[in-house]
Amino acid sequence: MKKVGLLLSCALTAFGAANDTFFIRNVDVYPVSGKEMNGVSVLVQDGKIAEIGKLTPAKGIKIVEGKGLRVYPGMIDSATNLGLGEIESIRESVDTGEIGEFMPQLKALSAVNPESEHLGVVRVNGITSAITMPGATGGRGGGARQFISGTAAMIHLSGYTWEEMEVSRAAAIQLNFPTIGGRGGRGGGVPAEVADLFGGDAGNTANARRTYDEGIKKINDFFDEARRYKAAKVAKLAGMKVDLKLEAMIPVLDGKVPVAVSAASAESIHDAILFGDRQHVRIVILGPREVGPFLPELKQRNIPVVLGRVLALPQHEDDSYDDAMTLAGRFYKAGVKIAFGTFTNQFVRNLPFEAANAVAFGLPQEEALKAVTINPAEIWGLSDKIGSVERGKYADLLITNGDPLDVRTKIEHLYIKGQEVPLTNKQTRLYEKYLGRQ
Repeated sequence: MKKVGLLLSCALTAFGAANDTFFIRNVDVYPVSGKEMNGVSVLVQDGKIAEIGKLTPAKGIKIVEGKGLRVYPGMIDSATNLGLGEIESIRESVDTGEIGEFMPQLKALSAVNPESEHLGVVRVNGITSAITMPGATGGRGGGARQFISGTAAMIHLSGYTWEEMEVSRAAAIQLNFPTIGGRGGRGGGVPAEVADLFGGDAGNTANARRTYDEGIKKINDFFDEARRYKAAKVAKLAGMKVDLKLEAMIPVLDGKVPVAVSAASAESIHDAILFGDRQHVRIVILGPREVGPFLPELKQRNIPVVLGRVLALPQHEDDSYDDAMTLAGRFYKAGVKIAFGTFTNQFVRNLPFEAANAVAFGLPQEEALKAVTINPAEIWGLSDKIGSVERGKYADLLITNGDPLDVRTKIEHLYIKGQEVPLTNKQTRLYEKYLGRQ
């Protein structure tokens, strides 16, 4: 033990005053990826976790007292437009939804606004990273619309520039899969042969089916075109021109970047699985609203899902009242890896409470915590950087007085890449301003 302390002391002499180098003493660590460690210390050096255990602090290093407190990894929201939209009703403040059916070359990261007021609101609830998507989120389908919105990024929720916020500039391609709208706007689709029983229009239903099938064909045709482009590039064909759209698809075809597929209904999920098989690409299902008979297929193919709001109405009028609430538990029991996304800007702050609500309806508590930490890190291929408290990872840390999924818990300190982030935002500033008003 003395030898470890001496080594740390020598190594840290030059870094004692660094803002991203510090020592958390005598704290309980909940790494998520392993067992709880009580009464240990955490050394953070150059913004990363250097050591965890019974350590002796170096002389002059900043010490954070952790007695009676806990350390957790920062939480991750797997579906947002954070940094890309400020006020939904003011078009000039929303940088999503560019024109064009297939726009994979659009990079969400380069449009992120580091000064967005949403970021401060989100951080005070322990969220340190998020997937931000270049198109509308929510798992909604449609007919004539944008199929590929662009390339989603994983960002840290603090930084002076979007370059500083980058965790991954190409976390996924966002694919908006077609769906067939259903009765009352709650999904499902009405078969033509029974549409008249519900006051529907069989002709409209047939048109919707035709539009749905045409949409899927367009998507497959685009992927096939991208594959031909890749083959031509490999063959170095003379006179070949660079196509930025197809160029952006090469990492997807190589299996380096997954396709985040918005698919809410059981039918869309099934067709998304078939699409992934046909195109030999990795897919992640966004915003599923029902399970259907396809859970074994998701498990067999190791396809993860990103779930939305837990306290939601059922998808169909004859579904159980708690259908959406038990969804996470059912996916977990089937062996499907889950994460949570809020599919918004304004409600990202509720991410830990969405996970907590799922616990009340059958999801184990430890799995709920994983669904907002290590699971999304693994789903998006970033578990070597974020998602748990382990050596070598970014020091995205929460120091709390309790379970971060509990609304009563207070976050004492929050760190992103080892930099302590003030737990303030527009609301706290206004509160302080008017509290002192004479």
